[in-house]
Amino acid sequence: MFLSALTLQLGYNATLVTLGAAMLGVAAGATGAALFLRRRSLVPDAIAHATLPGVALAFLALTALGTESRGLAPLMLGGALTAGAGLWALQRLTARTRLAEDTATAAVLSVAYGAGIVLLTLIQGLPGGRQAGLEGFLLGSTAGMLRADAIIIGAGGALVLAVLALAWRPLTMTAFDRAHAAAMGLRPSVLDALLLALVLAVVITGLRVVGAVLIVALLVTPAAAARLATDRSGHMAMLSGLIGGAAGWLGAAASAAVPGLPTGAVIVCAAAAAFAMAAALRRMRGLA
Repeated sequence: MFLSALTLQLGYNATLVTLGAAMLGVAAGATGAALFLRRRSLVPDAIAHATLPGVALAFLALTALGTESRGLAPLMLGGALTAGAGLWALQRLTARTRLAEDTATAAVLSVAYGAGIVLLTLIQGLPGGRQAGLEGFLLGSTAGMLRADAIIIGAGGALVLAVLALAWRPLTMTAFDRAHAAAMGLRPSVLDALLLALVLAVVITGLRVVGAVLIVALLVTPAAAARLATDRSGHMAMLSGLIGGAAGWLGAAASAAVPGLPTGAVIVCAAAAAFAMAAALRRMRGLA
């Protein structure tokens, strides 16, 4: 069955989900390369965990309104709102206090995750709450994903890739030398905001596939593997995207073939395997 899923022969929905996860993996890998070069790889962790309260609050609001509670789009919107608030809090803590970025990230991450777990636990106690499927937003799950959900994920990934391709050169100039970028007429603060917006978009579209806990691994691990394989930033972004896409394809296919298997965990394991191979090949070439 796994081979059928891998070759897109396990049905229409499984094919859509696999293609959507692969597109998400390509977008996450390429965006992660820009984030890696900017040395802000921990930021997605805070953004991802900050989505949990929003997803839970959106579910509660939809339930109170008596509308369909499992729709992916409104849950993603709720997650985006609280993730944006978490990102704002992170920026304020870093700019207005003595806290270093890693400390501020840990503070936002832990508070948001705690609030999200409290809300999800309360939802589990509601009538019908256990059937909501919200636990899939923690570790990723493609079970029950609809055609519209897969299209949202695939389209979101394609949009992120298009913006990243247009802004790649300014983003890398800012990552390597902010003063030189500013002298060339670029606005580093605006480019930083654009990069964080792309990361936020990847996190939101990847919630259902990889989950809030593991989406950061899909952003960081392919980029780290690609960095071991090449010193050229453009090649690194393309290779990172390929590794992320392959991991997404494998993870979604495995999840479709084995019901109940957390999609995100398999995707992360596949990306980690690519990192191990890159490290081994680099050592065989006699490089550190």
